[in-house]
Amino acid sequence: MLSDLSTPILWNMINLNYSGGPMSTATILSEFLLNVPIFADLDAETLEKISNVGKRKFYEKESVILMEEDSGSAFFVIISGKVKVSRTSNDGREVILTILSESDFFGEMAILDGLKRSASVTAIEDSELFIIQRNDFTNLLRSHPEVSISLLQELTSRLRAADMKIKSLSLKDAEGKVAAVILQIADEIGKIKQGIVEIERLPLQQDLANMAGTSRETISRTIHSFARKGLLELDGSKLRILNYEKFKENFG
Repeated sequence: MLSDLSTPILWNMINLNYSGGPMSTATILSEFLLNVPIFADLDAETLEKISNVGKRKFYEKESVILMEEDSGSAFFVIISGKVKVSRTSNDGREVILTILSESDFFGEMAILDGLKRSASVTAIEDSELFIIQRNDFTNLLRSHPEVSISLLQELTSRLRAADMKIKSLSLKDAEGKVAAVILQIADEIGKIKQGIVEIERLPLQQDLANMAGTSRETISRTIHSFARKGLLELDGSKLRILNYEKFKENFG
């Protein structure tokens, strides 16, 4: 979801506020979890209990966190960094489904249905995750129905987004597919200020191609075409959509 460019990164902000103070690591983590949508309605005591049953783990960039078809035994929340969720097509190509960042979660499907992982998850930046084991997470769902309701709402939102992406990629030409992926990334990790959306670290062109179902060359050509038309601005790995609402109106 788009965030305000003036809003500091949550986990860093909490650490700045509390580092060196008397608050425990579990209390700091519970403050962070309060801003994860499915935990937002829980009281401080319950959040601290969750903080104590889970564990934090660091993954370097390009580390594989989950593999498609693995058994599912844990639920993951992103404390910092970014990950890509992908599947492998029948011809061996990687298809990137989405990119997740701070406060997003994954791993819930295999926890709920007991089946194997439906996708792989890989760190695209150095990332720190909070991990809750299956028994602890299912106990949380049983004892706190509000978490179950919030989880259902989030899953419904993801299904709607997936339906829109399938429709978008099936009906549009190459330019439209690239624009649709840029809008998806903007919505997932972009920050907006005064109508300009900034994507601080644009994924690699091959990753964008895997999201759009096109080639890396098409991605490069189309992005530079958008830049020449004044729709986008490139600055190294940083990309700005100069008029987000107009771009969304034209390509959304």
